[in-house]
Amino acid sequence: MLIYTNLNEYKQQVADYFNGRTNYDGSEFANLRANRFLELLPLENGYKVLDIATGTGLIAIPVAEIVGHQGKVIGVDIASVLLKQAQNKIDVLNLKNIELIEVDAEFLIFTENSFDAVLCCSAVMVFQNIFAALKDWYRFLKPGGIVAFNAYAETSLMTPTIIQSCSNCGIDLPNIHEPLGTVEKCKNLLKKVGFNNIEVTTEQFGKYISVDDAKNIFDGNTWIHPENPLMQLPLEQKEILKAEFAKIIEDLATDKGVFHDITTFFVLARK
Repeated sequence: MLIYTNLNEYKQQVADYFNGRTNYDGSEFANLRANRFLELLPLENGYKVLDIATGTGLIAIPVAEIVGHQGKVIGVDIASVLLKQAQNKIDVLNLKNIELIEVDAEFLIFTENSFDAVLCCSAVMVFQNIFAALKDWYRFLKPGGIVAFNAYAETSLMTPTIIQSCSNCGIDLPNIHEPLGTVEKCKNLLKKVGFNNIEVTTEQFGKYISVDDAKNIFDGNTWIHPENPLMQLPLEQKEILKAEFAKIIEDLATDKGVFHDITTFFVLARK
C-alpha cells in the first residue's frame, strides 16, 4: 500500500473520525448502502476502476471480483486504519487486481482518460470542493466512462434537528448535505461538469428508532464540515447543545419512536 498524505486540519479531522469507526464493516446501514450501490453499477469484466474513499473495501473488493483478472481496482482513502482492514481482507481473498493508496482524494494525479469507472460511496459530501473533485473524476474517465456516487438529502440523518438545536443556542451550523441535497442539485452539478446520461435513484433507508437512540445521534460535538463552528466550543456549551437536541427529539417522539430519515441518492452518469 502506497502512502502520500499531507492533510490540512479539516481533512485530518475527517481521517480521525473515520479511523475511529473500527467496526465499520459491522454497520447494518453501511452494508445495505454498499449492496444497493453495487446493484446499480453497470460494470464489465476488464474494467479499470478508481474507488474514491475506499474505506474497508466494501465496494472495491466486490468490484475487483466483477472486473476480474483482466481488470483493476485502485482504492484511495485518507483513513489509514480502514485501509489496513481492507488490505487484510484483500490478502485473505488473495486478490491481485486491487491496489490501495493512502492519499488525499482531492489531490490525485492520474492520466486523463484512464479509468472506465470512478466510484465514491458515501464520502463525496465531506469533500472541501465537490465541484473540483467531480471535474477531476471527469478527466480521469475514458469517453463513455461511468461516475457513480451517493449523497444524502438535506433532511437526512437528523440534520435539520441538529441544525435547529444549534440555532436555538445561537449557533449557525452549515448543512453538510446542502450541495447535493436534492435530485436536482445532483443533476445540475454533474451537468455543469460535463457529464450526461445522468440517473438518480432515490432510496429510503430510514426507520423508527428509540428516543434514546435518537438522542445519541448528536452529542453537541460530532459534525464534519470545512466550516464547523462546534470545534472550538467549550465542553459546557457542547453539553447545552446536546441537551437542546435531546429536548427537540422528545418533542418529535411518537408511539413508534422517532423516525430517522436516511433519504439517499444513488447517482450514475457518463462522460
